[in-house]
Amino acid sequence: METLEFKIRIKASPEKIWSVLWDDETYKIWTGAFCEGSYAVSDWNEGDKIHFMAPNGEGMNSIIEKKVPNEYMAFKHIGEIKDFKEQPLNEETEKWSGYMETYRLIPDDEFTDLVSYVDVIEKHIDYFKEAFPKGLESVKELSEK
Repeated sequence: METLEFKIRIKASPEKIWSVLWDDETYKIWTGAFCEGSYAVSDWNEGDKIHFMAPNGEGMNSIIEKKVPNEYMAFKHIGEIKDFKEQPLNEETEKWSGYMETYRLIPDDEFTDLVSYVDVIEKHIDYFKEAFPKGLESVKELSEK
């Protein structure tokens, strides 16, 4: 496992960026960098399940491990979803079950730093190094409008 760090400076308030990150409509836009048409199914409450979905019914089931509004969100990834159903853990998913993905907003005058850490297995490192900056650039564009 490797933990990747991604950071972007945005000229917007933490509240505005938080809204862009987690409101359904803007979430679908910025996560298009990972998978076109992706969306999340959740009530967005700490301790609740969240399903990160692709339009084809595949995705990942996770838990909102920690939520501090306008400041911090942490997801613990549990397993895969296929045909819109959670799958039991298998040899492949056990390699990454429990991996974390976090987002922190750090205000600095008129700017806010968005810092994200994501645990990845080796075969996904290049994908995340390419897709994550594109996603965060989209968050920046949406937040600075």
